[in-house]
Amino acid sequence: MCLAVPAKIIECSGNTAVVEIGGVRREANISFIDDARPGDYLLLHAGFAIRKWTEDDVREYRDLLKPLADMGGA
Repeated sequence: MCLAVPAKIIECSGNTAVVEIGGVRREANISFIDDARPGDYLLLHAGFAIRKWTEDDVREYRDLLKPLADMGGA
């Protein structure tokens, strides 16, 4: 099973960005995203950004996963 997760862009350079996921920073390929900028949220899958997300999208994602984390499942 594959999972995509939201990530926040910290800095961009060409088709690569440094993103942050849960306090962890890593590099991501942003070549599929038009006009990616620091501060934007992306949906990240296997190191590739596959779409932009809004802060509301990220909040909803976290709200959906919170019950799992509370049960120790996430």
